[in-house]
Amino acid sequence: MKTSPLKGMRDLLPAEQALRDYIQGQILQTYRAAGFQRISTPMLEDMENLDKSDGGDNLNLIFKVLKRGEKLAGALSRTPVEEKSLSDMGLRYDLTLPLSRYYAANRAELPHPFKVIQTDRVFRAERPQKGRLREFVQCDIDILGDESPNAEVELIDTTARALLKIGFDDFVININDRRILRRMLESMGFAADTLDSVCITFDKMDKIGADGVRNELTEKAMPEAAVQALYHFLTQGDMSLDAVTAACGDAEISSDLRYVMACCEKLSGGKYKVAYSPSLVRGQGYYTGMVFEATSQRFGGAVAGGGRYDEMVGKFIGQKVPAVGFSIGFERVCGLLLEQGYQIPGARPRMALLHLPDADFAAVVAKANTLRAEYDVSILPQAKKLGKQFGQLESAGFAAVAFADNDDIRHLGAKAE
Repeated sequence: MKTSPLKGMRDLLPAEQALRDYIQGQILQTYRAAGFQRISTPMLEDMENLDKSDGGDNLNLIFKVLKRGEKLAGALSRTPVEEKSLSDMGLRYDLTLPLSRYYAANRAELPHPFKVIQTDRVFRAERPQKGRLREFVQCDIDILGDESPNAEVELIDTTARALLKIGFDDFVININDRRILRRMLESMGFAADTLDSVCITFDKMDKIGADGVRNELTEKAMPEAAVQALYHFLTQGDMSLDAVTAACGDAEISSDLRYVMACCEKLSGGKYKVAYSPSLVRGQGYYTGMVFEATSQRFGGAVAGGGRYDEMVGKFIGQKVPAVGFSIGFERVCGLLLEQGYQIPGARPRMALLHLPDADFAAVVAKANTLRAEYDVSILPQAKKLGKQFGQLESAGFAAVAFADNDDIRHLGAKAE
């Protein structure tokens, strides 16, 4: 049998798990202090819901679950066998679709507007590589039922305070509005029914550059004049909000964006920056208005992202429900902090209480409970070679060693005698 986890999935050693627990605790504390409430949803969703969720490229990354028993036999008996008929459920690829279904089912019992926390595992059939896992944790806050731009302001402020609390202090909140973007693209000559495809390519701007965007749109057989107009905008055009607003011809839409940016700038107190980013798209097709990302030059890219998705809940109940969310890239944040050698502030020191084989174990536990007033205490058998055991304990993060049969305490890090 294999001891390694599946590709794209990880086992976590105690030190990393301790960091993750701390980071998640700090984020949750910030969210709850802002009045958000935590929920949980199942990791499996109906395939019809997943297929119709407008998840962009993520729809190609869904882990599908085969039908069982007679249903599977019936699907396999048909000729030709259709792939869609083999699966009736799949693992969630993000937390937005499950939240929308949850709200549609439970809205009568929920406060209005509903301010919600989700921190849970999601799954994508990625090609495993650094920074891309098949199983990972997302950390989201959402507001459902508030159509005003105040919802965006509150989400951005709360997320920014969570990032500051866990040690990020040089990030930028980049904001765009997909309505402005879409109108700008139409003014360049892209047909309305191709905008989703154009935006998926445009969203890769940071990875493939302006030349890559032009080449991919050309491969998609987009109009040459429109592709050139976009390329000129990306490389030589005026990318200010005033210029883009003039290009799309709708000052009313930009007023909400200006309001959110002004509020967030005021709330930042200079601790982070707020910027208009006309090339910010966000890959999911369900975004309908403002989109935003938190990026950090020191940590090399985005650490959080989100946007408004006013049509998702309506797919379930047939009426529009305003909704907007912001998600911290929990895996990326934890990985970056680990690489930087982040230490948990105020962490209690760890102690090993060593006992001999014939010790009165009840007395050993009682002594450990006394020592736990100052230490996190692990009870361990005493080895014959104390020097070697001390070295192993120090490597594992223990700060001190005590003995069950005497009052000695050895502080690790100093040379043991």
